[in-house]
This record gives sequence, C-alpha cells and structure tokens, in this order.
Amino acid sequence: MALFAPTFNNLNELLINELRDLYSAESQLIKALPKMAEAASDPKLKSAFEMHLKETEDQACRLENIFSELGEKPTGETCKAMEGLVKESSDYVKAGGNPDVRDAGLIGAAQRVEHYEMAGYGTARALATRLGLSDIAQLLQTTLDEEAAADQKLTEIAEGQVNINAAQP
Repeated sequence: MALFAPTFNNLNELLINELRDLYSAESQLIKALPKMAEAASDPKLKSAFEMHLKETEDQACRLENIFSELGEKPTGETCKAMEGLVKESSDYVKAGGNPDVRDAGLIGAAQRVEHYEMAGYGTARALATRLGLSDIAQLLQTTLDEEAAADQKLTEIAEGQVNINAAQP
C-alpha cells in the first residue's frame, strides 16, 4: 500500500500515470504469456498466445517510443490490476484435470487481461486526444485495435472448438 496518495494537477500528469500503468501491465504480460502458451493444449490457442506475445512486445516498444516523445521514463508505476490478473491466469497454467477445460479457463483469464488493457488504452487515448497529442493518440488507438482483435480471436477459438471440447463428458 502506498504511503501517500498520488497527486495529479493536470491531464498530462494523469496521462503519464496511465501510460506507466500500461507499460507495467505489458511488461508483466510479456512474462506470463509464454507460460500460458506452454500450458495450452489446443494448437490454435497455443499459437494465439505465441502471436500475442510478439504483439505485446511490440506494444511495450510502442509505449517506450511514446515516453521518449514525451520526454518521460516508462518506469515508476506498478500495475496492481495486472498483477492480480496474471496471478489468476497462473492458477489455470498450474491446473490439472481435463486439458480442454483448462484451455477454456486460460481463454477466460486472457480475455479478462484483454478487456483490462482495452479500458486502459481507451482512457489513455482519450486523454492524449484531449491534450492535442494526436500522433500519440493514434499510436494508442493502434494498440487498442490490436487488443480488441486478440480478444475476438480468443472468442473464436473458445466458441469454435475449445468450449465444445470442454463440454464433452
């Protein structure tokens, strides 16, 4: 628990805080995705996690470029929400039992991550837009679009095969 509550005097300070939170979230996800890919038994799910790892690395790099453009450092914030989401996903990574059911759980955990990231990137994009930082807003929109596409792909994998297999007795 923080000793002092943060103070935000303007939208720029809030944007920097949001971006640092997102950078922390992406950094944590870069460590979690390989474990999720290894735990996945469905080949399409494994591939989706591996592809999203590369995309996540690119997103972290995109954030580093944004920080450079703003003359700020990406560190200094720890995303507590992502810590919790990663911990929940690790429960599925370690789970025994039916691998198809575990895959369904992994998808749910991954989609919670995607939804959290979409909320964060949407907020940061709106702040950047309000501050007149249109180039940064566009970069954030690119990531937001990627996160939405990843979420959609997970839905397709779940509904197309994984949940069907998991429902079998």
